[in-house]
Amino acid sequence: MTTWPPRGAGLVVGTPSDTEILLSRTFEAPRRRVFDAFTRPELLKRWHGARGWRLSVCEIDLRPGGAWRFVSHGPDGAEMGYGGVFLEVDAPARLVQSEVRDGWEAGEALVTTVFDERDGRTAMNITVRYPTREIRDSVLRTPMRRGAGESYDRLDALLSKGHHP
Repeated sequence: MTTWPPRGAGLVVGTPSDTEILLSRTFEAPRRRVFDAFTRPELLKRWHGARGWRLSVCEIDLRPGGAWRFVSHGPDGAEMGYGGVFLEVDAPARLVQSEVRDGWEAGEALVTTVFDERDGRTAMNITVRYPTREIRDSVLRTPMRRGAGESYDRLDALLSKGHHP
């Protein structure tokens, strides 16, 4: 089932199960443009990251079994690296991938992103499943909500300017 947050709602974060986080956001753009913004390095580098962060490494082998790797740099020299493998690629509707953060002993997350289009608008729903409730809860205590919200606000601004993505 697709969650359609109201226009202007920004990022909506939920917990559909004990081990999952659901990130939902709508964009005023067709899903092909939104999907491209999530899967093309030259576009990701234009919006991905919270304020003050930039994506310095963005490698994507967009096929089942293909690897992906991001490294972001932030204030005061902070660095965050993460990556994984694509398990499903169904352009422009769905991506399923593993995600492991550098230096994070908590294990691998499973990330399922679904893009649904209605009347030229796209609903993005990202479900992140963690190995345990404790890991999910520890992620919820981080600034993830603010950072992801700022990142998707940057994407929304890019899309609404009529630029491709």
